[in-house]
Amino acid sequence: MEKLKKTKIRNSGLLFITAFIWGIAFVAQLSGGNAVGPFTFNSIRSLLGCLALVPVLLVLDKMGVTRGAPKNKKEKKNLIVGGILCGLALCLASNVQQVGLLLGQSAGKAGFLTTLYILIVPILGIFFKRKCRWNVWLGVVIALVGMYLLCFKGSLSSFKLGDGLLLLTSLLFSFHILIIDYYTPKVDGVRMSIIQLAVCGVVTLIPTYFYDIQVQAGSFAKWFEPLTQFESWIPILYAGILSSGVAYTLQIIGQNKLNPTVASLIMSLESVFSVIAGWIILGDKLTPRELLGCGLIFTAVCIAQLRFSIVKKPSAQN
Repeated sequence: MEKLKKTKIRNSGLLFITAFIWGIAFVAQLSGGNAVGPFTFNSIRSLLGCLALVPVLLVLDKMGVTRGAPKNKKEKKNLIVGGILCGLALCLASNVQQVGLLLGQSAGKAGFLTTLYILIVPILGIFFKRKCRWNVWLGVVIALVGMYLLCFKGSLSSFKLGDGLLLLTSLLFSFHILIIDYYTPKVDGVRMSIIQLAVCGVVTLIPTYFYDIQVQAGSFAKWFEPLTQFESWIPILYAGILSSGVAYTLQIIGQNKLNPTVASLIMSLESVFSVIAGWIILGDKLTPRELLGCGLIFTAVCIAQLRFSIVKKPSAQN
């Protein structure tokens, strides 16, 4: 019992570090995407994350932390299919997020709007015959109020395209989470992460060529020039190695033997860290109205993840 308690404390700490890394990653995404192009940034960071996880997998295999390589054709098929589906979902979600982040130009707002996936996941679960608790619906209502304060400034016309894309991102990440939830019990999580990052990085090369190179830069030489500058690689290396490689691994290890509700609450702190990082590093300034909106969204996330139980008092015996 004491050993299990220590494990839970350690894993909670790992998820806290994960949330911290992901929160700062919003700043890296904004600065890196501006420097080299949104799709170029996502493609390189994904491939770097894939490469960073390979030595980690070898170490974890020796430690006996992972489930090991597939033992039969069925396990191999699940790993490949799950990795590809996760990779395609991650590719779509991360690229929409990247474009929305660049259009919105606020790391903090992006962090809070993206965190809404924690509300959307249980709602989508209804279609898979999973019950949605009353506090989730309460969280949805509070989140809608928070979104209005965060994204609308007096009229519907103040709603920006970047805000809409970030809201779409939270929906896309919800599908990504549901796919992971389906395949994780069947495959090794670290191996699936390697495949999904490889798929995401390779597929993102397509919009990289057609938009970043041909449209945004105009030529291969102009596109390649920012990649020769050291400043451009700082956010890329952070997002690739730390956010994609290290954080994904910490998440997999941290969620082990930890209550899913507690895990989700800890990881949702990335939204708080994104605001703090945007304020300190980028000088982002949120109005009192926007800060209230952030506070309501975070409150909604917490309420949606809590489990309430009604304890009935035993009736008196006559």
